[in-house]
Amino acid sequence: MRREYYRWYSDRVGRHMSVVVLGHWGPPMIMFPTSGGDEEEYERQSMIGAIADFIDAGRVKAFCVDVNHRDSFGNRGAHPFHRSWMQRQYDAYIRHELIPFVRDSSRSHDIGVWTMGASLGAYHAANTLFKYPDVVKRCYALSGVYDMKGFMGGMYDENFYFNNPADYMANQSDPWTLGHLGSCEIHLVTGSGPWENSSDTYRMSGILANRGVRHFLDDWGPLGGHDWPYWKHEMREYLSRV
Repeated sequence: MRREYYRWYSDRVGRHMSVVVLGHWGPPMIMFPTSGGDEEEYERQSMIGAIADFIDAGRVKAFCVDVNHRDSFGNRGAHPFHRSWMQRQYDAYIRHELIPFVRDSSRSHDIGVWTMGASLGAYHAANTLFKYPDVVKRCYALSGVYDMKGFMGGMYDENFYFNNPADYMANQSDPWTLGHLGSCEIHLVTGSGPWENSSDTYRMSGILANRGVRHFLDDWGPLGGHDWPYWKHEMREYLSRV
C-alpha cells in the first residue's frame, strides 16, 4: 500500500498539521480520529489494516488527519469562547487547506469528498458534510456526539452555534444548503453494544428528519459498540457496498 506523510504549518490553527495519505487512487475519504487521536491513530488501531483490501483495490483513498481537540473543546484551561474560536479555525483549516490538498492529490478540482470518523471524529465528519454539502458528498459518522454544549461550561456564542450540528441543523432552512444535502449520502451509525450511547445519534437523526434531509440511521444493535472492533467491522461492511 502506498503511504505518504505530509505536514505543513497552518496559520489558522497556529501549529503544524499532518496528513497521512494511504492508497494510489479512489474516492477520497477524510478520516477524523477520536478525541485523543492523531493522523496515525487509524493505523495504530488497525483500522487501515481492516480496510486495506479496499484501499489497495482503489475503492477508496484514505486521508487520515489530525484534530485540534486539545486546543479547542478539550482545552479546559481556556475560556469557552477561545475553545469555540479554535473549533471555527479548525473548520476553516479543513475547508480551505485540507480539502484543496485532498482534491489536488486526487488530481481533480471538483471531486466529491467523503468523511468518516468514530466517537468525536464522527462529530467532525458530520459537521464537515453539514457545512459543505456541495463538496462533501458522503459521510460515515460512527458512535458520534453532535451537541457539544458540555464542553462550553454553559457559555454560548456565534462560533459555537455554527459548529454545533444539533443547533444549526435544527434551524437550517437555506434552499441551497438543503438542496445539496439532498444529494449526499449520510450515515449516522450507532448500536446497543458496549459503551455505546445511541441517544445522540437518534436525536441528530430526528433533527435531520425534521428538516427533510435524507439520511440513514444505521442501528447495528449488539454489533454496534463504542470500540475499535465494532468500528472496523462497520467500515468493512460499508466499503463493501460501494
